[in-house]
Amino acid sequence: QVQLVESGGGLVQPGGSLRLSCAASGSIFSINSMGWYRQAPGAQRELVAQIFTRGGMTIYADSVKGRFTISRDNAKTTVYLQMNGLKPEDTAVYYCKVRSVLDTDYWGKGTLVTVSS
Repeated sequence: QVQLVESGGGLVQPGGSLRLSCAASGSIFSINSMGWYRQAPGAQRELVAQIFTRGGMTIYADSVKGRFTISRDNAKTTVYLQMNGLKPEDTAVYYCKVRSVLDTDYWGKGTLVTVSS
């Protein structure tokens, strides 16, 4: 069993910052990538950012480039999402996803980010 524990969501004013964390534990054979997705009300879940274990390559959605930064700890079992310059359109439930080298996906329960004045 794999557990993903997310934290860091909340209410923030436009232009503000938040940092999301996702700690993975349990029987993870080996992690291929870790990432953050988000789902706004009435919208499909979309990729926000992803980081690969080998080489540390990162991928960002165009809408967050230059504002969000994904990173991980040295043990490569915790992933962070630093979100700066938040906009109302960033409001969504943010989900952590871990993909193993066996192409198995594990999802967190999500953390709500609300950007509003």
